[in-house]
Order: sequence, then C-alpha cells, then structure tokens
Amino acid sequence: MADMTKFGQEVTKAFEAAKSIPKDKMIFTYNGVMYPTATCDIDTFKALETFETREDDVMLVAYPKCGSNWSMLLLHSIVYAVHKKQPSSLIPLIEFKSPNKFEKLKAEASPRVLGTHFIYDDIPKSFFEKKVKMLVVFRNPKDTAVSLFHFYNNNPMLPDYNSFDEFFPDFMSGKVVWGSYFDHAVAWNEHLDLDTILLMTFEEMKEDLEGSIRKISDFFSMPLTEEQVKLIADKGTFKSMKENSKNTHGEMGKAIFRKGEVGDWKNYFSEAQSQEMDAKFEACLAGSKLGNILKYNIYCK
Repeated sequence: MADMTKFGQEVTKAFEAAKSIPKDKMIFTYNGVMYPTATCDIDTFKALETFETREDDVMLVAYPKCGSNWSMLLLHSIVYAVHKKQPSSLIPLIEFKSPNKFEKLKAEASPRVLGTHFIYDDIPKSFFEKKVKMLVVFRNPKDTAVSLFHFYNNNPMLPDYNSFDEFFPDFMSGKVVWGSYFDHAVAWNEHLDLDTILLMTFEEMKEDLEGSIRKISDFFSMPLTEEQVKLIADKGTFKSMKENSKNTHGEMGKAIFRKGEVGDWKNYFSEAQSQEMDAKFEACLAGSKLGNILKYNIYCK
C-alpha cells in the first residue's frame, strides 16, 4: 500500500492551524463532552445525524489512545490487499471537520474505512440501522491514561499539563477530550454480543499481531493469504509505523506514535492513583464481559 501522504498533508495542515488557537479556546463542550476545537465543530456533529452509511463501510470505534491509529492503518492495509483501494486523503474519523467532507465521502468508492472516538450513544444511528460491522478497540485504562497525558502535551491542538499528577484527576472524572474512558467502556459492555461487533484489545494485538489481523480480516469478510497477513504484520508493527509516521501522519506522527508499550503506566502512577483506578474499574467493570477481556489483573496490577 502506498504511503498515506495526502492524509499526512491534511493532518499537518490541521496541526499547523492549531498553533494559532488561544489556549482558552482549544476545547469546547457539546452534550456534556469535551472536544478539540482544531478538529471538531458542532456543524459537523449535526451533519452526521443525516450521514448516509453503507452496509459495507468498515468502521473502527476506539476511545482516544487505545490503538485507533494503529488499527486504522491495519484496516487500510487489509482493504488495500483485498480490494486494491488506496486510503482516502480525508481524516477517517467521522467527527473531524473538513471542507466538503460529506460530499467527498458520498463520492468515495466502497468499502470506505471510517472511524470514531464517539461514545456509543453519539455514534450516528444509521451505523446500527444498516448493521455496519464495527471493530471496537480498547486498551487497559492505566496505559490509556498515560498515553493520553502525553498526547495532550505533545499536541498543539490540546492544552498542556504540568505533570501526570495534574492530569490524573481530569482523566478519572472524564474532563478530557471525548469524555470518560469508563463511560465508553460501560456503554460498550452492553453491546458486545452483537454479531456486527468485533472487540479487540491493544494488548491482544501486541501479543499476536498476525492472529489479530486474521481475526479482523475474517470478521469483515476480507480473507487474506498467509503471505498478505505476514506483509501487513511486518508493516503494522508499532516500530515500523513510528518510523514511517512522518509520511503517514505528517507533523502529528510524533504526537500519535510515542511508545506503544504495555505497562508504561508503572513509570507514572503513584500507589494512591493505582488504587483509585483499581476501585473505579471494580465499580464499573469487574465481572463484566469487557472487564474480563481487558485482563485488568494481568495488565494493571
């Protein structure tokens, strides 16, 4: 698959434009959830209410910093391998604003690769009415918090934090872009039995990338040869994507692809913060299907 250079250029444009936004105007709130002004606006959210989905759309849903850019590259690679369709230059998150975005999406050939960080209830209803297949990706909440902290500080589109200690209470209370991790998790936990949903975890993909690629391609009915699986896996390692991120994601590459590790939270969390997160997980997800899949006791203890 060719490098997503057009996409990278679009991301770089947004990255540069963000530098002129005053700190106190970087975030706006819509329906009780915070969003970055540089990439989102209410007009786009309203237009999504009448967005025409297609049954063969390939949809990714992930809370920020749970592996969405990684998963998106894998999906594009699978679609290219099977359909020889190059990625669009549009930023694939449906809530991101872009001139003539919906006209361009309407004109785009199938299958379209789309994504969102929206919480379940804010995803346009047409995706569920058309029974669009969705890959839902989660990551353990401690690593997600650390990754989102660094994303805030490495991204001119978002305000800075002086320390992880300052960021942590905002993460726990959902006062971060796209809202509370736990609200997202609790909402999705109720819908995991739908046959249009494939749940994957960041940790599972790290442990067995080839197996994960096979699972994703089979779910979307895009079977791959073993050779194709190996090729996508080689290009889809975090190391490979980080090295190529300047081409694929322009100036945002270094903000998006940082470490990609499991367990980095141990370098940031105090004992009290760890216990607070443990209690929150216990209250929200303990014993649930998603809670079990996240293997909290393995990755967060």
